[in-house]
Amino acid sequence: MTHPRDILLGAQAGSVQLPVCDHYSGVEARMRKSLQLQSEMTQEFGTCVFDVTLDCEDGAPIGGEAEHAALVTEMALSTTAVSTNARIAVRVHPVDHPSFDADMAHVAGRAGRVLTHIMVPKVECMADVDRAQAALNAAGAADLPLHVLIESPAAVHRAFDIAAHPRVQSISFGLMDFVSAHGGAIPADGMGIQGQFTHPLVLRAKLEIASACHAHGKVPSHCVVTEFKNADAVRMAAQKAAQELGYTRMWSIHPDQIRPILEAMAPSEAQIDQASEIILAAQAVQWAPISHAGQLHDRASYRFFWQLLERAHQTGRPLPGAIQAFFAATAKR
Repeated sequence: MTHPRDILLGAQAGSVQLPVCDHYSGVEARMRKSLQLQSEMTQEFGTCVFDVTLDCEDGAPIGGEAEHAALVTEMALSTTAVSTNARIAVRVHPVDHPSFDADMAHVAGRAGRVLTHIMVPKVECMADVDRAQAALNAAGAADLPLHVLIESPAAVHRAFDIAAHPRVQSISFGLMDFVSAHGGAIPADGMGIQGQFTHPLVLRAKLEIASACHAHGKVPSHCVVTEFKNADAVRMAAQKAAQELGYTRMWSIHPDQIRPILEAMAPSEAQIDQASEIILAAQAVQWAPISHAGQLHDRASYRFFWQLLERAHQTGRPLPGAIQAFFAATAKR
């Protein structure tokens, strides 16, 4: 069976695919609950629909950085020992923090083989990415991907260079630090649910990061919504991020945010049905042009509809059996 990714994506067939939600937790009890929730929702949806990122940067108490790094390392190792479906990452301290090297040596050195990636915050330039890569290599984690967090105007200016780095898999936008970096020039509302989608400087930064990621086959990850008890606000932010700004992933900072993010970033049932019909019809004619519902389709539109089905799979949406078979085949590769 010829796989649609191989036919339609060509050189992009190896592009990064990640769950649409990245859930952050740094307090021990909440980290354990997050990992348990990931396991439960994997059983519910039939695929792992969100990553859990264990947080050393904001989670570690001052003076207890080494102990916290040891805690998240053991948590990752013990969880993956009993679950092959777990997707666990760790956010370390920034490259200029005194605990950065120790974080990388311990976390990546001991758990690199089971982690999905390492998140490095406050990345400013290529030199920071190079330093993070060198630390991973020194820890014996030469194949572990990097995710980076851009949080300043200067870093946004360098987003395309950072996205081009072969070790970088995803770029996240740090909203609150970005707003604070402007010294009051952006009002506090720029950090809120309304202002972050209307202030020109914030919007420009988000678009630069999304564009840089798509230019290099990487994943743009949207910032947090601090109104974490407002499910409608989370859902609206995720919809805007996905439909208007080109983001394919978003942070969660509370378990109640996970499902609204999945729902907002998932294709509708009607979209899945349309995409399935078009892909199966295209496969039947060996990917030659077809007419469907009075419209011409060829490999350009096939690519779009296949990627829509990939997003449906990533968000745990039901798929026709013939389409699901493609993803079963991918899992066996």
